[in-house]
Amino acid sequence: MRKIIPVFILALSSFGITAHAQNDPKAKAVLDGVSKKVKSLKSLKANFALNLTGGKGGKVNESKKGTVTLKGEKYHVEINGQEIICDSKTIWTYSKETKEVQVNNFNPNEQNMSPAKLLTNFYDKEYKYTYKGERKEHGKNCDIIELTPTDATKQVTKIELMVDKASSMIAGGNIWQKNGNKMQYTVTNFTPNANVADAFFTWDAKAHPGIETVDLR
Repeated sequence: MRKIIPVFILALSSFGITAHAQNDPKAKAVLDGVSKKVKSLKSLKANFALNLTGGKGGKVNESKKGTVTLKGEKYHVEINGQEIICDSKTIWTYSKETKEVQVNNFNPNEQNMSPAKLLTNFYDKEYKYTYKGERKEHGKNCDIIELTPTDATKQVTKIELMVDKASSMIAGGNIWQKNGNKMQYTVTNFTPNANVADAFFTWDAKAHPGIETVDLR
């Protein structure tokens, strides 16, 4: 199965935050505001767009659009014929093209980038962060936060995060990786406290007849 661009894949999970002496207090205030806002919501839905560039010889140029639904640590991502579904215990990765669903255990400590974390506090204990000023992005006045990983083994080398000043929600960002790839993403059309059932965060085998299951647990 083809890998889904690690957006949201983005890793992610808890809402707590630990400050570090080398971190910028202004950046921390902005990031805390995002966590506080998301934590106050029972659920949320949003659209996102991704553009991956770079690779060997700069030949990579791939764009994707999708939607993400969050409810606590549960999430459901739909992107270009693929779906990632997580009920906080199990992750199902489904490809319509290959008619296959992979099943894995969910372990937030092993995640690198997931919807819950991307939209909340993935910076907690994992990144140093600094405030880089304000910038208008997609018609929104945004605070710009730069994050660098504290763990040198991470594939991510730097993240630039754009936080909408009006809503305290993440509007997008840029992610640079050691392999030379750069991922740009934008987040739009937030729906706070969306009415979504828990069943939306589990794989429904009966609704997908003829799909091969690859259990990797």
